[in-house]
Amino acid sequence: MLFPFNKEKGEILKRKVIVLCLLAFSASLCLNPILAQTSSKVASVKTNAKLKSNKRSAQFIKANKPWSVRIAESFIMRHPANVIDDSVYNGKWTYDQGVFLEGLRQLYIKTNNKKYLNYIKTNIDMFVDNQGTIKTYKYTDFNIDNINTGRMLLWLYLVTNDKRYKTAADTLRGQIKNQPRTKSGGFWHKKIYPYQMWLDGLYMAEPFYTWYSKLFNEVKNYDDIAYQFTLIRDKTRDSLTGLFYHAWDESLNQKWADPLTGRSPNFWSRSMGWYIMAIVDVLDFFPKDNPKRMELIDILKDLSVALLKVRDKNSALWYQVTNMADRTGNYHEASASCMFAYAFAKGANMGYLDKSYLKYAKETFDGVINNLTTVEENGFVDLHYICKGAGLGGNPYRDGSFEYYISEQKKTNDLKGMGPFIMLAVELEKGKAI
Repeated sequence: MLFPFNKEKGEILKRKVIVLCLLAFSASLCLNPILAQTSSKVASVKTNAKLKSNKRSAQFIKANKPWSVRIAESFIMRHPANVIDDSVYNGKWTYDQGVFLEGLRQLYIKTNNKKYLNYIKTNIDMFVDNQGTIKTYKYTDFNIDNINTGRMLLWLYLVTNDKRYKTAADTLRGQIKNQPRTKSGGFWHKKIYPYQMWLDGLYMAEPFYTWYSKLFNEVKNYDDIAYQFTLIRDKTRDSLTGLFYHAWDESLNQKWADPLTGRSPNFWSRSMGWYIMAIVDVLDFFPKDNPKRMELIDILKDLSVALLKVRDKNSALWYQVTNMADRTGNYHEASASCMFAYAFAKGANMGYLDKSYLKYAKETFDGVINNLTTVEENGFVDLHYICKGAGLGGNPYRDGSFEYYISEQKKTNDLKGMGPFIMLAVELEKGKAI
């Protein structure tokens, strides 16, 4: 059935349509300049991006170079001035820079390319003044993280004989001498974390402590160095899995601490990565005739077996929370995977581990390349899924739960991943595995 047509209403409707059309036409005339301007801005942004891309592509990294060089060159070309030009570091003396620079130091030893030596020296000279004072470093913080980059001071002193570096290294040695300890003799992680030992701290202090002791004939320190490893092993090792919990609170005061054992509640992969890297690096300087040396090698062997059991069989990578592969939100974490594989490869090359561990390290390296790495058109290598950082306690309070560890930010090309990535590649190239 058709509705009857009302002539008056039809005229009104007709007029409305005409007015709307006129308004639309007028609006289009007004908008054209704006649209043209917007299009111009978009084109300008695209052109600028293209110019930046072209400028960067002028620096090209050839795919036939060794992986260690490709990774290092990618970072250096992006950060030609220094490793801490990222605003996150605020120009401060940090352990992060030491992790990356150690990778470069190992690459320099392999290649003898002065570019890497100069880059390390330039970065350290940003902090060490003419009197050997370390800028931004605060002795009274008793922050064990601040010791790590001291390895570069010792090395530069050996290479250059510049006494500034020795003076700066002496300052860090003084911190170790006076670092607060648990009642059982373990170094506090930081003054603000009393009576706590974290696995991270073993990497931060012990390689420097051992190297300094060797250089300056402080032979009495070796027992103390070995004790730091065995103490935290005894306090954090899980007897069922052989894995180590992230930290231990001797006081039992922290909410994250188990009321009986003081252990934190979960296995964080990178914390064990710090610990196992510390062992293989300390062994470079630990006396071969010291009976404690074999104890350190036994810890390395035991932890390596435990880690292999929880490695993802498909990717040969490790998860952020080590033993919870099936939990939603868990992910393959790049830095820990590189750290474990570095320790495997170096352990095999140095004869601490069976040669089969070189193969395991190569499998993990392939897993990193295939799953966590991208290569740009200009050959720049990007390493993804690096946990920015994780800790316990503090404000806001970090409870050590699974949910906490997976909530921490994931970054690309973070120093804590790029350094071990280079170290791993260097060891695999030494072993002729890549």
